Amino acid sequence: MKRILLLITTFMAGLVMVGQDLTATADTTPNYVITTDATYPPFDFQDKNNQYVGIDQDILKEIAKREGFTYTLKPMSFNAATQSVTSDQADGVIAGMSITDERRQVFDFSTPYYKSGIAWAVSKDSKVKSLDDLRGKTVAIKTGTSGANYALSVQKKYGFKVTYFNDSETLYRDVINGNSVATFGDLPVLQYSIKNGTQLKVMNPKDPFEAGEYGFAVKKGGNAKLLASFNEGFAEIKKDGTYDKIVNKYLDASASTFTGNKANSTTVWGILTSNKKAFLDGLFETILLTVMGIFLASIWGIILGIMGISQNKLVRGTATTIIYIFRGLPMMVLAFFIYIGLPTAIGFKIPAFVAGVITLILNEGAYTGAFVRGGFEAVERGQMEAARSLGLSYGVAMRKVIMPQGIKIMVPSFINQFIITLKDTSILSAIGILELTQTGTLIVSRNSQGFKVWAIIAVIYLVVITLLTWLSNWVEKRTKA
Repeated sequence: MKRILLLITTFMAGLVMVGQDLTATADTTPNYVITTDATYPPFDFQDKNNQYVGIDQDILKEIAKREGFTYTLKPMSFNAATQSVTSDQADGVIAGMSITDERRQVFDFSTPYYKSGIAWAVSKDSKVKSLDDLRGKTVAIKTGTSGANYALSVQKKYGFKVTYFNDSETLYRDVINGNSVATFGDLPVLQYSIKNGTQLKVMNPKDPFEAGEYGFAVKKGGNAKLLASFNEGFAEIKKDGTYDKIVNKYLDASASTFTGNKANSTTVWGILTSNKKAFLDGLFETILLTVMGIFLASIWGIILGIMGISQNKLVRGTATTIIYIFRGLPMMVLAFFIYIGLPTAIGFKIPAFVAGVITLILNEGAYTGAFVRGGFEAVERGQMEAARSLGLSYGVAMRKVIMPQGIKIMVPSFINQFIITLKDTSILSAIGILELTQTGTLIVSRNSQGFKVWAIIAVIYLVVITLLTWLSNWVEKRTKA
C-alpha cells in the first residue's frame, strides 16, 4: 500500500514539475499569466484569424510593449478567471471587470481604463416596453458582470426572476428563444453584439443606467510591480492618443472587420473552412487529453481494482473509499478544486492542462476501478479454488488465472470508458483548456452563429465517437475469438 501511495505521489509531483518547466521563461524579461473572458466582444474575443483581440487585449498588448514585459493569456469563464488570480494561478485579470467596493476587498485595481453604462435589451419582436413589464417574468444575466449586479439591485423593485449564464452568446440565445424576456449588460457589449447580427434591441441606448468603470486587477497585496507597469503604460497611451484609437477601432468599425465576410460568418461551409485550423487544434487538444487521461486513468483504475479484491480489509476499504469519493464528485467541481483550490494549499501553480489530466485520472480512474473490481469478481469462484488446490499462492493465482479472464470481460468497458472520457473533456473548458468545446464557444462569441457552430462541433464528436465504437466492436470480437 505504501508503495502504491508513493508511486501516486511521485507521479502527481512529476506532472506539476513538468507543467512548471513548460511555463517557465528562459530569459529575465518579466512574464505574467493574465486571464480573460474571451467571450465579451468588443472588449475580449477572437477575430476571424483566431487571434485574441478587443479593447482590453489591444490596451494590454500596447502597455506590455512599452513597459517591457511579456504575458501568457489564459482565456476562460469570467468567474474562473477572477478565481485564478485570487488562487495565485494567474497574476492579473483583464476582462471588462467593473470596479466595485466588494471586489476591492480581494483585488487591487489599476487606474480605470473604460467608463460604461448599463443597458437592457429584449428580443426584436418583444412586446415588453418598460421595466415594469418584467414583473413576474425571467431575466437572463451573465455571472460576475456589472449588468448582473445592476439587475439584482432592481430585482425586488420590478419583481422579476433571474437565470444565470457564463457566456454571452448562450445568454442572448435564451432571450431570443423566449425562455427569458430580457437581459442587462454593458451598453457597448450589447451594441456590438447587435451590430454582429444578434436579434436583440436595446431599450435605453441614449440613457444607460449607473455608469461604471473597468479596471485591470491583481490579487490584493500582490503583483504591485505589474499593477504599476499597467498604470504607467496606460497613462502614456492615454496621453499620446493611442487609447482613443484603440477604443474607436472597435466601437466605430463594422463587426465584419473582425468576423470576416458574411459567407465565412453565416454559412456552415464558410464557418468550417474559415475556422479549420481552430477546429483541428481543438480536436487535437481533445484527443490528447482523452488519450493521456484514459491511459493514466486505466493504470490508476487497475490499481484500485486490484486493491478492491485484496484479502487485506484495510486495502479493500481504502480502494472502496477512493472510488466512492471520486465517483461522487462532479467533474467540474473536481477540476476547479485542483486548478483553483489546490494551489492555495500547496503553494505553487498547476498548469491548466496538468490540472485537466489529473482531474480525468481521478474521476475516470474511479469508474475504471469499479468495473475492474467487478470484472475480477465476475470470474467464477471455482477458478481461484482450483488454482489454490494446485498449490498456487493467492498472488500467483490472481496473475495467472483470474486476471487474464477478468481482463477479457472488461475490454468492452474499457472502450466505453474511452468514449466517456472523450466527452468529459468538454467539461475542462471551464478551467481554460482550449479543447473542442471551448473552441466552439470562442467562435460563437465572435459570429453569433450558435446553432451552426454547435452543429459542426456535434458532428465532429459523433464522427470520432463512431470510429471509437467501431474499434470497440472490433476489439471485442478479437478477444472472444
